Amino acid sequence: MPTQTSTSVWDDLTGQPEAIETLRAAAGSTASSAMTHAWLITGPPGSGRSNLAFAFAAALLSSEGPDGDGVTTREVQARTHPDLTVLSTERVIISIDEVRTLVSSSQFSPSVSHYRVMVIEDADRMSERTSNVLLKALEEPPERTVWILCAPSDADLLPTVRSRVRTVRLRVPSVSDVAELIERRDGVPADVAERAARHAQSHIGMAHRLATNDEARSRREETLEIALGVSSVADVVAGAARLLEIAGADAKAITEERDAEERAHALQSLGVHEGGAVPLQLRGQLRQLEEDQKRRATRSLRDGIDRILTDLLSLYRDILVVQLGAGAELVNLELGERLRASARSSSAAKTLATMDAIQEARERIDGNVAPALALEAMLVVARRPRALDGAEREIR
Repeated sequence: MPTQTSTSVWDDLTGQPEAIETLRAAAGSTASSAMTHAWLITGPPGSGRSNLAFAFAAALLSSEGPDGDGVTTREVQARTHPDLTVLSTERVIISIDEVRTLVSSSQFSPSVSHYRVMVIEDADRMSERTSNVLLKALEEPPERTVWILCAPSDADLLPTVRSRVRTVRLRVPSVSDVAELIERRDGVPADVAERAARHAQSHIGMAHRLATNDEARSRREETLEIALGVSSVADVVAGAARLLEIAGADAKAITEERDAEERAHALQSLGVHEGGAVPLQLRGQLRQLEEDQKRRATRSLRDGIDRILTDLLSLYRDILVVQLGAGAELVNLELGERLRASARSSSAAKTLATMDAIQEARERIDGNVAPALALEAMLVVARRPRALDGAEREIR
């Protein structure tokens, strides 16, 4: 099924009608009650915070009204619009120097649009000192500068920052909403879109990957198979090592293409042909790019492990649903019989302990415990006795 061409900047958003209506009204209004100089978009991972922020930016920067126009939308998507400045980071925190630079650029008047738009993704990664630098800009904003901050929750920002922004809260979109978006936007069959949205637990970005990437789907399936097959200490050690390999492969798949594009763009901007010798005086710039990419690779590996832990939580959540007879919809519907077998082999208390162990593994890894050790400790709790076939039962 072919993808539809968007006629509005809001077309590729889903499950957030109230938030979209609020921002669309603001983009099309000159009334002070509808529009303000600083916004905070909050919502759980995968709810579409950044997508909504950039749709709002495109609507504000367009000369054709609150639904935007094709040229402006493409420039915003490519982050090349002259009146758009974006601060995002692959690091754990946003540095104070990055925010100072951003605040300085916010003082310039817009060059081609009515507004100058400043977007900070992951604004929760600012320290208190860094947030105070931003606070000064929010207290005395230039007349036509609009700030759009994104964070999981308004509680992640300083109260003084929260008091100077208007908050738009997103909810987790439904599986059907995400499936409809993936089917329409990515041109995949309805059953593939539904399965991807369900396995991604309505995380829009992950649903896109699972619907369009066979390797991502295979890695997820293998992750669940490893967990279901752990019954001995040897399985624990081998399983943890394999989960770490899967996380590494997933991280590499995400970063490899982006790294190559960034390097090619850097070489082009420096006037160096691909494969050509880089002049000595320009090597420092490429070295800085490579260091940034290494930092991103480290973070991407952590993100890959986190995705694995999220998938495992969905597995044991399903097992618990079966054990309790709750009747809730299963995330991993295709594993129905395996889930029931695992449910019979243990108790609900054991499953809850396993879910606690998964969360503890996440906290340990965040605390810089070696990932292999954290995963092994988790799988020790997760292991189940292997079901015996008839012949084995007779021998015993």
